[in-house]
Amino acid sequence: MKETHILVVDDDTSMRMALCETLESCGYLVEAAANGIEALDKFRAGAFEAVITDMRMPGMSGMEVLKSIKKISPESPVILITAYGTVNTAVEAMKEGASDFIMKPFSLEDIEFVVKNVLATQGGKDEKGGRAERKIPAADREIITQDGRMLGIFDFLKTVAKSKSSVLIQGESGTGKELFARFLYRHSDRKHMPFVAVNCAAIPENLLESEMFGYEKGAFTGAMQRKIGKFELANGGTLLLDEVTEMSPHLQAKLLRVIQEKEIDRVGGKMPFPIDVRIIATTNADIRKAVEDRAFRDDLYYRLNVIPLKIPPLRERRGDIECLGRHFLEKYANLNGRPLPVLDDSTLKRLNAYDWPGNVRELENVIERAVLVCQGDAVLPEHLYLEDVGSDDPPGEKMSRFREEIADGIPEIDFSRDMTIWEMEKELIFNTLDKVKGNKTKAAEILGISVRTMRNKLQEYSLKGSE
Repeated sequence: MKETHILVVDDDTSMRMALCETLESCGYLVEAAANGIEALDKFRAGAFEAVITDMRMPGMSGMEVLKSIKKISPESPVILITAYGTVNTAVEAMKEGASDFIMKPFSLEDIEFVVKNVLATQGGKDEKGGRAERKIPAADREIITQDGRMLGIFDFLKTVAKSKSSVLIQGESGTGKELFARFLYRHSDRKHMPFVAVNCAAIPENLLESEMFGYEKGAFTGAMQRKIGKFELANGGTLLLDEVTEMSPHLQAKLLRVIQEKEIDRVGGKMPFPIDVRIIATTNADIRKAVEDRAFRDDLYYRLNVIPLKIPPLRERRGDIECLGRHFLEKYANLNGRPLPVLDDSTLKRLNAYDWPGNVRELENVIERAVLVCQGDAVLPEHLYLEDVGSDDPPGEKMSRFREEIADGIPEIDFSRDMTIWEMEKELIFNTLDKVKGNKTKAAEILGISVRTMRNKLQEYSLKGSE
């Protein structure tokens, strides 16, 4: 397990110690605070993956701690604990950004499960690993684009935002589907009610039902108290079902009934109760194929796909690469206290030539890494680390890109000569190696291939020449 830092806030010494011991036994690194003021001082001084705070404390309440932490770091998950829980209190906490809400009395297994669930959901959004970093304010995390199709999507979302209809957002991993869901929420009539997100892929299948619909005390072994489910927490607001195609057939059937009947049943409950929730679902899978393969219910698909939305991948809107790159450059220079470097022209050329299989998320990671390794006032191609996706493609498919990459200073090939594609590729690689005095790493960077691919090509030429 990676080092995961958790801050526990509780004025009750015995409860604070019990929570710390439980979390430490699970492998977490735990710091404790006896009140809200001490907690905020520690939070500002360090970095924590999660905060667990009691609701009722002298001086500063848990709700005030929650609000203060969200001002400092909007993405940091906060779990509230209270002995005086009601649905209204839970809804208020979720509106303020709480990740989960636990009512006393609870077992130590309960708190362990909730922490794992919250961290799993958070981890799905942050693939960098390590300790949590301070995020820029939510108001500044608007979607950066100058692409006409993307701007058209914004106009479309504003048009449909005030309806109650379900929305299905499709797009590859890393395209920012949740950002679009939150954009829709912010422009809806429900923006003052809770926005609750459920990562269907991060929560184990056997736990997803109780997380979604909640359960009554005594519903099963270990159910020491009633749990409020995500649907109930989102009542009156918006529920985001992230990666909805990961749901089991059993849960798909229950979700369909909820949408149709507008009521839910807690696990172990005797009577259903009505809910008013707008559902936004996202998926990076081919949902039509999942329907055809009977992995996803067609009737549920039609219920969710009332307002369809497809986010184009970054490779189809290359005009956004430069503006996104500059945005992330400024963001991570500020976060790391570095002077703001510029993107060298050769770096922009390299970024624009890449296909970005990880989309905007991958671009952000690449720029963050470049800011950290850049020692001068400009980010150069050697500061980038790009995965060599598609390196086994036929060389003819990359020839136009190679020609563009070597335009500055590398001798061009005379394409009018009677040469095979294999011979063109070989000459291009040797010309580039000559230019960089045999430096395979530099040559591979210029050509947009990995050093491994470069070595394999040279070995191939050597074997071919010895035949």
